[in-house]
Amino acid sequence: MAATSLVLTCASPLFSSRLVSATKTLTTEFPISTGQFLGGLNSPADFSAKFRRRCSGKDEVLLQGMPPEYYDDEWQAQQREKTKELRRMQREEEEEEERKIEEYREIGMRLKEFPEQDLRKARKLVSSFIRAAEEVEERIEEAAEKGQLDELVLMIIWNRLDLARRDDEKDAIRSLDLLYRRVETEILKRQASPAMNLLNDLLNMHDGFEDDAWLKDCRKRMAETFPREDPFSILMPPGFDIDMHQGQLRPPIETETDNTLLRVDFVREVDALLQEVRIEEDAETGSKGEELDPEAIALKFKQQEKQRTIRQVEAILDLALNLKW
Repeated sequence: MAATSLVLTCASPLFSSRLVSATKTLTTEFPISTGQFLGGLNSPADFSAKFRRRCSGKDEVLLQGMPPEYYDDEWQAQQREKTKELRRMQREEEEEEERKIEEYREIGMRLKEFPEQDLRKARKLVSSFIRAAEEVEERIEEAAEKGQLDELVLMIIWNRLDLARRDDEKDAIRSLDLLYRRVETEILKRQASPAMNLLNDLLNMHDGFEDDAWLKDCRKRMAETFPREDPFSILMPPGFDIDMHQGQLRPPIETETDNTLLRVDFVREVDALLQEVRIEEDAETGSKGEELDPEAIALKFKQQEKQRTIRQVEAILDLALNLKW
C-alpha cells in the first residue's frame, strides 16, 4: 500500500528534513497508511488542523460537555447583548430604589419642625382612629370636642396616605383617604361660621333619594333656626310666644356672644360660596380634556358629584330666599 508523505508547517527546516527522511524510512519498512500511523484520524486535514491549533499558542481546545453554539460567534454576541440588557435593568432598579428611599426621607422630613412630644400625641391619636374601625365617627367627634384635632393630625394622616400610595396598598389608601376627609371635615366644621355649619347639616340630611322630603325637612329646620322677621317679633323679647301672645315682657339681656343666625346672613354666605365654586368650575371645564384613562374617569365622577352638590346648595339657597313661617 502506498504511503502519503506529510508536510509539517510549524516545524523548523532542520526538524522538517529529518522528519521527512524518517517518515520515508518508516513507510518503506512498514507499509501502512498515514491514517493508521497517526492514530486513526479521518484525514490528513484533521491532523493538520489539530496540529496547527496546538502550535498556534492559543487556547482553542474544545471543552467537554459544552453545547455547539458555545463556539458560535453570533451566539456569543447575542449573549453579550443579553448581559448588557440585564446590567441596564439592574441599574434602573437600583436607581428606582434610591429614588424611593429619597422620597421616604422627604416624607419623614415634613414633620421635623414640630416638637417631638406633639408628634407623639398626634401619632397616638391617629393610631386610635385606625383601630376604632366602626366607632371611628364617635372617636373623631370626641377628639374634636377636646380640641385634639389640628393641622398636625391631618399631616400625619396625609403622610401615611402618601406612603400607602407609593407602595400601592389599595385597601390602606381607601381607608386613610376616608379618614383624612372625615377629620378635615370635622376641623372645618369647628372653624366654620354658623351659616356654613347649618348648610353642612342641611346637605347631610339628604338621603340620596327623596328630594321633596329633603326640602320639606330643610324648610322646617330653617324655620326653627332663623328668627321670625315680622316687625312684632323683632320688638318682642326672646321667649315671648307670638302666636299665643303669651310670655314675660322683659328687656333682653345683653351677652358678649350672640349665636343667633339671621336668614340674611345665611343667604349672603351661601351665595358667596356658590359664586366662588362656579368660578372654579368654569376654570376646570376649560382645561378638561377628552382622555379616557382611569384618572380622567375618576375625575369625571368627582365632577359629577360636585355638580350634584352645587344643585343641592342652589335649592337650599332658593328655599331660604322664599322661606315663610
